[in-house]
Amino acid sequence: MHPAKLEAPWNGLADPAITLGELCRDAFIIFGHSVNGLQPSGNPSTTSSKNILQHKMICISTLLRSATAILAFLSTANTAPTPNNVCKRAVAFDYNGDKVRAVNLGGWLVLEPWITPSIFEEWSTTNTVLDEYTYTMTLGKSEALSRLHNHWSTFITQDDFSAIAQAGLNHVRIPIGYWAVAPVEGDPYVQGQLDYLDNAINWAREAGLKVLLDLHGAPGSQNGFDNSGKFGSIEWQQGDTVSQTLTAIENLSNRYAGATDVVTAIELLNEPLGQSLDLDGVKDFYRNGYGRVKAASSDFAVVISDAFQDFSSYWNDFGSDLADLILDTHQYQIFSPEQVGRSPSDHVAAACALGPQLAGTNKPVIVGEWTGAQTDCAKWLNGLGKGARYDGTFPDSSYTGTCEGKYTGTVAGLSSDDKNNIRSYLEAQLDAYEQRTGWAFWTWKTESAPEWHMKDLLAEGLFPQPLSSRQYPGQCG
Repeated sequence: MHPAKLEAPWNGLADPAITLGELCRDAFIIFGHSVNGLQPSGNPSTTSSKNILQHKMICISTLLRSATAILAFLSTANTAPTPNNVCKRAVAFDYNGDKVRAVNLGGWLVLEPWITPSIFEEWSTTNTVLDEYTYTMTLGKSEALSRLHNHWSTFITQDDFSAIAQAGLNHVRIPIGYWAVAPVEGDPYVQGQLDYLDNAINWAREAGLKVLLDLHGAPGSQNGFDNSGKFGSIEWQQGDTVSQTLTAIENLSNRYAGATDVVTAIELLNEPLGQSLDLDGVKDFYRNGYGRVKAASSDFAVVISDAFQDFSSYWNDFGSDLADLILDTHQYQIFSPEQVGRSPSDHVAAACALGPQLAGTNKPVIVGEWTGAQTDCAKWLNGLGKGARYDGTFPDSSYTGTCEGKYTGTVAGLSSDDKNNIRSYLEAQLDAYEQRTGWAFWTWKTESAPEWHMKDLLAEGLFPQPLSSRQYPGQCG
């Protein structure tokens, strides 16, 4: 950035990249003068002192008026202004009329052992490091930050954004933990993610993609899953955890309030486990979080999770007075013995049955996570060191089939039957989920889980290209 560029106070205004020289030049032009930089045009030696003084007075007057506008703007802001390198350019996305076709950037700014097992491999036999919380606690902040900077800078790059756009997608859903935007004293987590998130916003803009920011982890853990940052007990809604989560939402919203041309939606919280929480409290949290987001910018859409409640009925009466509200439901068919026991055609039928349910909802609904997987075979998908229901290695499960090639492997290495089944299942889900607002596939890349690896599924011709292409047309009627 040029040293004369104005700094943070300009972010979020009409042109946050304007220079002091440009301000004065514009003032000279408005008053009918010609300028070169901060001086009037022509030979400086022949320009009268009186004329130069007049030009300077015009410039000062303009700067004073601009400063007044800045102060008025800042008086309405809360915290965490838009970063210097993320600037607003245009307008948002029509979630009522256009289809969301997205992919999640899972395992990047919030660790998940099954997505990047190499990061957790040294603790594979000790059962002491299970998530990002225990990872940072065990390593200490300095070593954890060093390792995570390496991961953040290499796992997702600008080339990925270009490839996502080339595949015909229009959004990315980016998970972020509360600890990145509103650290809680005493937590072992490290910070630094926001620099990479800032980069992602700019990469998305250059690629023509929109961004849905997803608060993936809350203080105390909203579900006890390792993807919340902390595996184990659910302590969200205890103590100050809800207010701390609202602070994280507020900070995240304010940071990108000046970038709503790209950051079009913010999800208040990923997968709160409704059956283990006070659902009335969840609804109160949603209303308060909605207010924080909209206070930052009325251009944001606000996304709420179905909290594992029936998306087609439970939430229909909620939020009818809230504009730009979107419901997020996650649809996996692999996390129970009954689901992994389904035949490939049963998986397709179950996916197709979701289409009319989605179409019948009274608000926009995104299937914000789904997969090509018909098994839970991927290494550590059920938690670090845990097996799979599909092959009977998970507690209280029985054998359905082999995980060969799916525990670890590549899309190219899958059997012909697996490839055909995945292609058919992907097509059925695309047809079903576009009966409402759209979808976000989980996830863009993994180290070794082929059923989940969208980048490789595309490369091997299993994920349709173009997205409307069908090898199994008419599966959903």
